[in-house]
Amino acid sequence: MTRLLETAQAISALGFLGYGFACLITPHMRKEFERYGLPKMRVLTGTLQILAAAGLFLGYRQPVCALISALGLSFMMLVALWVRLKIKDPATGFLQALACLFLNLFVFTAHLLHLLAEH
Repeated sequence: MTRLLETAQAISALGFLGYGFACLITPHMRKEFERYGLPKMRVLTGTLQILAAAGLFLGYRQPVCALISALGLSFMMLVALWVRLKIKDPATGFLQALACLFLNLFVFTAHLLHLLAEH
């Protein structure tokens, strides 16, 4: 695993761990999910993000866990971009989700290529 991949994986894991817990416990995130029109998805979203962050951390020992987690987070960020488009958020609202999408696509691709090269 390269230093760039390790760093990208850590940034994603720490970011989604924090965001996942914020989804579960902060009033701000409760309001955001109401604004998105998805108040019933807040707890599920936060829980999935915490689990995916754990998978990214576990991925340092078991790369397939990072592969699956990064793919799941990439899909989640595609949905986040679609939701922001649907509610007509300003362009700046898309930047975080877009950056997270690219970050997790990088982690996914790097692990996939590494795993394919091993076999």
